[in-house]
Amino acid sequence: MGGRLLRVHFAVNTLGYSRRFHVWAAPCEDAEHTYEGLIRAFEHFGGVPGEVWVDNQKAAVLAHGLDGGVRFNPGFLALAAHYGFRPKACRPHRPQTKGKDERMVRYVKENFFQRHRAFESLAHLNQLLQKWLAEVADERVHGTHKEVVRERFEAERAHLAPLPPVRFDTSYRQTRRVALDAFIDVRGNRYSVPAHLCGQTVFIHMALDGTLKVFDSEGTVVAEHQLRPKRTGWSVVPEHHARLWQELKVETRSLTAYAEAASWN
Repeated sequence: MGGRLLRVHFAVNTLGYSRRFHVWAAPCEDAEHTYEGLIRAFEHFGGVPGEVWVDNQKAAVLAHGLDGGVRFNPGFLALAAHYGFRPKACRPHRPQTKGKDERMVRYVKENFFQRHRAFESLAHLNQLLQKWLAEVADERVHGTHKEVVRERFEAERAHLAPLPPVRFDTSYRQTRRVALDAFIDVRGNRYSVPAHLCGQTVFIHMALDGTLKVFDSEGTVVAEHQLRPKRTGWSVVPEHHARLWQELKVETRSLTAYAEAASWN
């Protein structure tokens, strides 16, 4: 990717009836990217299924009880409540419960990656995946139900619940203490915030697209930046520091005082 070997992860989500699926490439498989992959699948399908079966990744499942109960990750439960689906977990060591997704992963490797081998960026890879889904994967005759996936999906579409009006926020969330110069440190670089917050704790949301939002203790957005590498310099909004400049007082003295002192010698 971009002339370098790069490890990429894929989120594959498949509808049970039509076998229509969605695939999204991401730099890692943490909770935030796992949830983002599922949300993008809902948006791709244009709706939400009643149940979502997941593998046992920690982003979704924390533990299976001896009584058969499942302890889900609180973040995944929040996602389920937001979109209105019932979370279901595949039983450990029972591959038949997750065979559909595993077959789709193999299909992506054996079909898409035989057509495309090099990519300019992660965004370029995902653009090609979307095109391949529409032109190839959706148009195939599935080996199980013997129908064109796109056509069978039309019968399934009516059973999907509508998407909520507000998208689930998959941002990383942390806190920071504002320094006396009205900056916060985030991922090796510094970002300005309004000067009246000096010394206070603020809450930051780092979106997967690189947007940084800073909130005060009342939940109001007080600053917004684009995350940037340290070599590009600090990110500064001049208005944030206007108060500091107003409070800065510089003493001025007449040059005659220095002339008089020189005459003493």
